[in-house]
Amino acid sequence: MTPPPPEATIRPAVHADLKAVADIYAHYVRHTVTTFDETPRSAAEWEQRLDDLTDRGLPFLVAELSGAVAGFAYAGPWRPKPAYQHTVEDTIYLAPDATGRGLGTALLGPLIAEATRAGRRQMIAVIADTGSDASAALHRRFGFTDAGRLTAVGRKHGRWIDTLLMQRPLSEPGPDHEPGLPPTERR
Repeated sequence: MTPPPPEATIRPAVHADLKAVADIYAHYVRHTVTTFDETPRSAAEWEQRLDDLTDRGLPFLVAELSGAVAGFAYAGPWRPKPAYQHTVEDTIYLAPDATGRGLGTALLGPLIAEATRAGRRQMIAVIADTGSDASAALHRRFGFTDAGRLTAVGRKHGRWIDTLLMQRPLSEPGPDHEPGLPPTERR
């Protein structure tokens, strides 16, 4: 694994970070197929996302270099139906000038740890087939395995895009463990 730059700081996101988060994400919306969004999200929409994840006890992290946000990662609900509440999907984006410096590694490790502490049981990665294996390789280094491929499920910038699904267990429930519930609410 590429070690993160020594000056990198990984910390929970705060509202003041969300303009930078919106700018990073907007780049990928406008110029890549790594997200199927076609319209960038506003800072206000990112505030709603942060508040929702915080209310759910889920992590939203930023990577900071030299005092500036250079990337972000969060674990959000996999699907809205109640039976999926124990499974999260990870999202990681880096500023275009911050790629290849170990920040993905620096974000994914703590993201997995925080989602596990939050009582979630599985983490899913949905990776757009961009012709680069960097995201899949990052996830494999953290124990994700291929769970399947969805062929030509998205169309953006004039091309059909596959998605690779990867999965990683976070925790195994014991007899008295109910994943997804805070420790005070477990039996």
